[in-house]
Amino acid sequence: MTPQANNPLHGITLERMLTELVGRFGWDSLGAVIDIRCFQNEPSIKSSLKFLRRTPWAREQVEALYRREMT
Repeated sequence: MTPQANNPLHGITLERMLTELVGRFGWDSLGAVIDIRCFQNEPSIKSSLKFLRRTPWAREQVEALYRREMT
C-alpha cells in the first residue's frame, strides 16, 4: 500500500483547491470563512498561492475547508 492511499488530497494541487473554493464561495465569502488578508484585499489566485505556499498554517486552513466542503 502506498503512503498516500488514505490521503483525500493526493493528486490535487493547491491551485486547483483554491480555484474550486473561489468558484464555490467567491473571494468575499472565502475571506470571511478563512481570515487571511490575501483573500480580503485585492485577491488573486497568484498572490494567494504565493502566500499559501510560504505559510503552513494558512495552507492547512485552506486544505481543511476543501476537505470539508469539496470532498
